[in-house]
Amino acid sequence: MRLRVEFTTEPFDLDEAPPHALVAREVIEAAELDAVDVGPFGNTAEGGADAVLTAVDALLRKALGAGATRVSLQVNVVGEGDK
Repeated sequence: MRLRVEFTTEPFDLDEAPPHALVAREVIEAAELDAVDVGPFGNTAEGGADAVLTAVDALLRKALGAGATRVSLQVNVVGEGDK
C-alpha cells in the first residue's frame, strides 16, 4: 500500500522557521520516502505504508518535543498512478 502524508506544525513564524518546523523537515527528508515537498505552509511526502507510518511517528514525537503546540496531518491511501 502506498500512502501520502500532508502536515503542518504550529505555531507559525513567518520571519524564521521555528525549531519544530526544522525538526519536522529533517525527519521527512531523512525518511525513505519519495515525492517529498516541504514548504512554509504545508509539507507532503509519499511512500510505502511502513515508511510513511514510521516517519509520521517520528515526526509527531520530535516536532512536539521541539515545541510544536499543534501538528495537523492527513494521511491518504494513493494508487500507483496518483503520483
